[in-house]
Amino acid sequence: MEAFPGIERMTSSLSEANNDTGRTAFCGPYVLSAITGYPISKIEEIIRTDRNCTRKTVVKGTGSDEVAAALAQFGYDMTLKETYMAKPRKERPTLWAWMQKPRNVWAHYILAVHKGKEGHWILVKGVKMCDTYTEGRWTFVCDGPHRGARIMEIFEVRKSLG
Repeated sequence: MEAFPGIERMTSSLSEANNDTGRTAFCGPYVLSAITGYPISKIEEIIRTDRNCTRKTVVKGTGSDEVAAALAQFGYDMTLKETYMAKPRKERPTLWAWMQKPRNVWAHYILAVHKGKEGHWILVKGVKMCDTYTEGRWTFVCDGPHRGARIMEIFEVRKSLG
């Protein structure tokens, strides 16, 4: 982890995403920035390297494998907890229905949800959420824009022990 000095100790506080790009970033880099505390430019650099992209393009359309690989670079593990991809969209639980279930309030959860015809990443910890729609700020899920969004997959993110 010598390549990324800066954050020496973990805290239970919620880090807001740091968009230092001067433009609107997409959901994958926002979620990763909020978890790691690193700026979006650093997150996008990691993803572009993983994609073998030589140009400095905007990172758009990240998959779960890319998100997991970027988190691993910063010492985090991402594990699939639940998937609803086999169910029709209308039978999948909403974010609000999932919030009513018991879960670890200390862990970060990355949720892949439907937004229109595309997928969207949101980050949930406890009763708060963070994504591009909140501009990287943490807001209560009950006040957030995605309460009725249908969940595709749920991933749990924890600091690696190794």
